[in-house]
Amino acid sequence: MLTQAVILVGGRGTRLGQLTADTPKPLLPVGERPFLDTLIETVARHGLTRVVLLGGYLGERIVERYRSIDLAGAEVTCVVEPEPAGTGGALRHAAGLLDDTFLLCNGDSIFDINWLDLLTLPVPETVVGRLALRAVAPGGRYGRVALGDDGMIWGFHGAEAGHDGPINAGIYVLRRSVLEAIDRLPCSIEQDVFPRLAVAGQLAGRIYDGYFLDIGVPEDFARAQTEIPARRCRPAVFLDRDGVLNHDTGYVHRPDQFRWVDGAPEAIRRLNERGFYVFLVTNQAGVAHGYYEEETVRTLHRWMAEALQRQGAHIDGWEYCPYHPEGARPEYRRESQRRKPGPGMLEDCFARWPIARGGSFLIGDRESDLGAAAAAGVEGYLFTGGDLLALVDRVLRERGVGG
Repeated sequence: MLTQAVILVGGRGTRLGQLTADTPKPLLPVGERPFLDTLIETVARHGLTRVVLLGGYLGERIVERYRSIDLAGAEVTCVVEPEPAGTGGALRHAAGLLDDTFLLCNGDSIFDINWLDLLTLPVPETVVGRLALRAVAPGGRYGRVALGDDGMIWGFHGAEAGHDGPINAGIYVLRRSVLEAIDRLPCSIEQDVFPRLAVAGQLAGRIYDGYFLDIGVPEDFARAQTEIPARRCRPAVFLDRDGVLNHDTGYVHRPDQFRWVDGAPEAIRRLNERGFYVFLVTNQAGVAHGYYEEETVRTLHRWMAEALQRQGAHIDGWEYCPYHPEGARPEYRRESQRRKPGPGMLEDCFARWPIARGGSFLIGDRESDLGAAAAAGVEGYLFTGGDLLALVDRVLRERGVGG
C-alpha cells in the first residue's frame, strides 16, 4: 500500500520578495494557516499519512513547525539538506527514508484531484514515474508536456517554446529507482531527471481538469488567500458500512468475511472525483458484545483502505461506535450519541473538518442511519441493495453535481 508522501519544501521563493525574507514559502499564511498545513492535510486524507518534508532554505523553521503538530493523523519527518543541490539533490539526500514507491509533490502548489487515480494508470513494469498533468495552463509561465495516446510521456517543452499541451502539475508517483537517474549535483527532478526518463520510455502521465494554484508569484499568492480556504470547505458524504459497502452477514470483522457490495469501491471513487469528503460511520456493537476488539475493527478498516487504494479510491475518515446499552462488556455498556441514530459520529466529523453541512448527505441501509442524518441536519438516502454506484450517480444527478 502506498502510504508515503514526500514534499519538496526547500525553495527560496525569490519571486515573492520580502514575504520570504524570514519565512520559507510553504509556511506563508494562506487563509490564516500555513499553506503547508493544507498540503499535508490533503495528502493525509488520501491515506498518505507518512510525510517526509525535504527542507532547505530556512529549514529549521519547518522542523520546528512540524515537530509535534497533528494534521489529519500524519506522521511528519523533516530532512534539511546541508546545502542547496536542487530538487534531485534534496531527494537523494533523503534516500535512506524512501519507500520502494512513494508520492512526491511540490510544496508550493495545490492540485485538487483524486491523487490516488495515478495508481490506476496501466503502465509497463519499466515505468519509474507517473505524473499528474493539468489540461490547461494557468498563465504563460508553464512548460508543456508531450504525452502520447498510450499515456507515455515522450518529452518536455519550455514555456518559451510556444507548444500546446498539458502542464506538469507537480504530483508524481515514483519508484525509488528514480534515484539512479540522479547522477550529478546539483540536479533538478523536473529539468534533468524527467526528460531523461521520458526518452528512455520510463515516464507516464494522465491529464486532469482539477483546480490548480501555485503560490509562487505575488498575484497567485493573493488569490490563494480566498480561493484555497473556499476549496477546503466542501460537502461530505457519510457512508454506513455493513449493508452499504459490504454485505451484512452479521458482525463482519475479518477480511475473509468481507464481500464488497456491487459498485461500492467505484462509488467511493466517484465521490472522491467529485470533490466530496467521504467518511465511514458505522455502529460496531460487536465490540460491546465481546465478539471482537476495537483493534479488530481498525485492522479491517486498514484492509479496506488498501483494497480501495488499488482501485484509486479513498475514505477520508473512519468513524465507528463500539458501545451498546445492553453490551456484555461493562466498559462498553452505555448509551452513546456516537451510536446511530445519534448524530455523534457525524458531528465529530463536522467539528474536525471544514465541511459544508448544507451540501452533505448520508447513505445507509437502516432507519437508524437516516435518523442520525436527520439529527445532524443532512439529507439521508436509504440503500436497499443492488449497485451502490447506481444510487450514488442518481443522487449526484439529482443534486446537480456534474461529471
